[in-house]
Amino acid sequence: MRAFITGVAGPALTVEERQFLSEAQPWGLIVFTRNVAGRGPLRRLIDEFRAAVGRDAPILIDQEGGRVQRLGPPDWPSYPPGAIYGALFDRDRALGLAAARVGARLIAADLTALGIDVDCMPIADVPVPGADPVIGDRAYGVRPDKVAAVAAAIAQGLVDGGILPVLKHIPGHGRATADSHRGLPIVDAERATLEATDFAAFRPLAALPIAMTAHVVFSSIDPTAPATTSMSIVRDVIRDSIGFKGLLMSDDVSMGALSGTLSERTRAAIAAGCDLVLHCNGEMQEMRMVAAAAPMLAGDAARRASSALAMKHEPAPIDIVAARAEFLRLTADIWQPAEGCA
Repeated sequence: MRAFITGVAGPALTVEERQFLSEAQPWGLIVFTRNVAGRGPLRRLIDEFRAAVGRDAPILIDQEGGRVQRLGPPDWPSYPPGAIYGALFDRDRALGLAAARVGARLIAADLTALGIDVDCMPIADVPVPGADPVIGDRAYGVRPDKVAAVAAAIAQGLVDGGILPVLKHIPGHGRATADSHRGLPIVDAERATLEATDFAAFRPLAALPIAMTAHVVFSSIDPTAPATTSMSIVRDVIRDSIGFKGLLMSDDVSMGALSGTLSERTRAAIAAGCDLVLHCNGEMQEMRMVAAAAPMLAGDAARRASSALAMKHEPAPIDIVAARAEFLRLTADIWQPAEGCA
């Protein structure tokens, strides 16, 4: 296996993609809306990918709810943005945590039915006034302790449903005044402030199996490189201060926050300490560049990958109909699902 996760272009693999996947051997596949043409076709795409790489490779998706939901009506239910759980938490801590856990457990059931086994949530970003809205209502709140508590409940719901959670965007995207999809955010807050707020939200979640980096410069720690390509951030903040010992993957290296060729970005992320590089857009020329620059998965990175996958287990029994009714009851007076959901 090579140390990268890839996307593909559409709802079915092309001949060229099959050959590429067989030769390049990415660690996993990430699914986007462009890959979704209904339940049956998506399941076939996942089976095709695993057949091409010759193993039961991880399949990832961003299925948070709200604005970030790759699967939605009419084939799948809609789910609320993270801020809804935060609002419920403010009314009653137990209520908010229960809703977060049940919502994530239902998402897990949707995903396992398709063969997807990794969901890129929870997020532990702590937004501040004036920040770019790219996080916005995806966040669970503005207090680190609250964010961590809701994130832990969501992670538990996923794990109970047989899905590995990916903690993002470590060590924090909440202060960013730019959308890292388009440009490079620079955060000038002092280290002590970051430790007490942004980083503090991630610390209680350090035992989660996988985390995704933030394409954000923290100038008080590394004035030039974003966290994804900063050895100082990965080593001194993510690994040491936050204490995350699990599998560390980059955010999408094709995003506008990073500079250089795709090969240079890939090598920089790996050199900084990322175990895996994520490339999402399914453009074959870029995929080849990332694959050529990504090393074989070996050493500590391979060990962390194996440890992460070992944390996945069979879903705990659940009455889906009853759980969905309970979820709708918990959220009824603050959120309504989209019309036409399954």
